[in-house]
Amino acid sequence: MDTFDLENLLNLNGEVFPLENGYWTKMEAYRVDLSAQIPHGISYSLPLHDKYNRRVIGFDNAHGIKPKRKRFGVRKVTWDHKHQLEKVFEYEFESAGQLLEDF
Repeated sequence: MDTFDLENLLNLNGEVFPLENGYWTKMEAYRVDLSAQIPHGISYSLPLHDKYNRRVIGFDNAHGIKPKRKRFGVRKVTWDHKHQLEKVFEYEFESAGQLLEDF
């Protein structure tokens, strides 16, 4: 994991950014113990909210997600995922820098 990108992400913890048209985001990112659910040791939440406080898009690993039914294959263990309005999609955490870029 790129140390510079990781430190940039961790330094954003608690920052709130008001955007145009009433949209806003609040960054959360901090170190946690390594686990099967969070193997990279970073707990994060990067949501974008509209002026009505509805989450429009977001990336987080605060909870597990219900996996899509697969006839054959493995079940996702990590909690990394992406919210798009009411839909939730698996997200593959590669690095702090990639997370920031994807957001």
